Amino acid sequence: MILQCNHINKSFDGNTILDDISFHINEQEKTAIVGINGSGKSTLLKILMGEYEADSGEIIIQKDAVIGYLAQNQDIDSAKSILEEMQDAKKDVIALEQELNDTTELMNHAEGAELEKLIQKADNLRHRFELAGGYTYHSELIGVLKGLGFTEEEFSKPVSALSGGERTRVALGKMLLTSPDLIILDEPTNHLDMKAIHWLENYLSGYRGAVIIVAHDRYFLDKIVTKVVEIRQHKATVYQGNYSQFSEKKQAMLDTQMKQYMNQQAEIKHQEAVIAKLKSFNREKSIKRAESREKQLDKIERLEKPVEENTRMNLLFSPRIQSGNDVLSIEHLSKSFDTETLFTDISFDLKRGERVAIIGDNGSGKTTILKIINNLVDADGGTVRLGTNVDIGYYDQAHQVLHGEKTIFEELQDDYPTMTNTEIRNILAAFLFTEDDVFKQISKLSGGERGRVSLAKLMLSDANFLILDEPTNHLDIDSKEILERAVNHFEGTVLYVSHDRYFINRTATRILDLTQKQLVNYIGNYDYYLEKKEANELAQLTAPVIDTAGQPADTASDSKLTWQQQKEEQARLRKKQNALNKVEKEIAELEEKNESLGEQLSDPKNGTDIALLQKLASEKEANDERLLVLMEEWENLAEN
Repeated sequence: MILQCNHINKSFDGNTILDDISFHINEQEKTAIVGINGSGKSTLLKILMGEYEADSGEIIIQKDAVIGYLAQNQDIDSAKSILEEMQDAKKDVIALEQELNDTTELMNHAEGAELEKLIQKADNLRHRFELAGGYTYHSELIGVLKGLGFTEEEFSKPVSALSGGERTRVALGKMLLTSPDLIILDEPTNHLDMKAIHWLENYLSGYRGAVIIVAHDRYFLDKIVTKVVEIRQHKATVYQGNYSQFSEKKQAMLDTQMKQYMNQQAEIKHQEAVIAKLKSFNREKSIKRAESREKQLDKIERLEKPVEENTRMNLLFSPRIQSGNDVLSIEHLSKSFDTETLFTDISFDLKRGERVAIIGDNGSGKTTILKIINNLVDADGGTVRLGTNVDIGYYDQAHQVLHGEKTIFEELQDDYPTMTNTEIRNILAAFLFTEDDVFKQISKLSGGERGRVSLAKLMLSDANFLILDEPTNHLDIDSKEILERAVNHFEGTVLYVSHDRYFINRTATRILDLTQKQLVNYIGNYDYYLEKKEANELAQLTAPVIDTAGQPADTASDSKLTWQQQKEEQARLRKKQNALNKVEKEIAELEEKNESLGEQLSDPKNGTDIALLQKLASEKEANDERLLVLMEEWENLAEN
């Protein structure tokens, strides 16, 4: 057991945040802490890290355990470059490397006893260097940087010039390189694109230490964690399994508790009715029997009714009119900003009832496509045509459709002047804005609150074609699940951009992957997309869309890989695999040679043969340098 949390209590200004929280973390265990926004998850992490002091209770951490902690926002103020900042995590190994190089240099100018002493020192340093991962630290460092989305061109960029999200990524990478016994992460995926999140999933899944994660990314949690600690109504409940298993167990538990409560209530009402009937007979025996039953009823331990926390939105999208079958047609669309081309000659169609997700790297142009459809940005070329009776409702991730100077109440009142004050208040209450909350100024709201206002306006729009840009950003898990249900029950058409893979998996009927300035079409949800992408079954990526009549839709304008492109891609993959095999073979041969050289260097028989020792050491050093080059080459091949 690496960490134990016993009976933690915490209040702020008399308001209870955490009440009798207890759980433990075993070595190598991966645990998620979940709960609605404001439930105290980040507060708990800060108590674990000693940044806050609990009102009562204790935190027990294994002796000499090293803990790595990543808060939601990192304020790294450094004049160093990204690479130099990351190298700080390996400063002990780098210092060893420098000492080894200095010792090797001295050996070139030493003789006799002094040389023998230096050889022994160098051998000892090499051993320590190898144990510390010295021969692989550079590749590991570069791998972490690239995995978190930094390009080689950015390695020399000063940390002081980075955005807040980029600084958080640097802090995350630096912490991972220290290989702590326990990693504590607070919303680690907030500033990562899908590729970086996928990389981090694989890294943490195979990590030998323990991990505690607070995150709203349910797909991420599903892939990593084996235990979930839910904070609900200030209490903690521990569930074994990943997020999906937790969700099922939690619902089953709530259903059981509700059934037990309803059964008890039915029994209480039955007994009360019997008691009332006995009393109505107004006879001595019947009154005594009634009193006896009353005493028995008073002894019953009353179950509390399981209640949902007052944080569940009431969200239902209902189109005013139905659109035609052809909702959207985009042909040969292109867009560049300055000298940067986002996409060229992309085409796709949307049919009524489809729920289509656009995915891709940050900066690839996904949001720009949505803005072009909404006439907020002009395309450089191509056409956008809407079908018959199509009425668009747009959710903007930056919430620019909201007016900062208005109150929440005014935001709805001005857009829907026919609604009464009571109707507006009822709608806002459904989105968790009650009493004086409705008079908060938009500019003073949190990201999650702005998101709820935008969703309220979207629901009132009665649109039949919803265009959503990162709709789950800033929403807690409960709110995301409510949005999922609303999207899945919507009778119109939905086109959205999202990094939330769980949301995509639960809602999308089709995925458009914006990659290499083109769109690739996948018929299915996110799991299907991953399966086909990872299996390189390129021939199935562009299967025709089936319309509501069950006939293949016109896909002549769909962006897809031609037969020739598929053959070229397959040839590229074969060439890449051959190169990988060649590099792996050479790495294995060099490692085998180094093992033999190490044995010869350690052999007492060679202890007095200075010339031989120098030769062996030089050969091993040359092999080590070649290994570094090969490992970087392998890494580049594996990524591209």
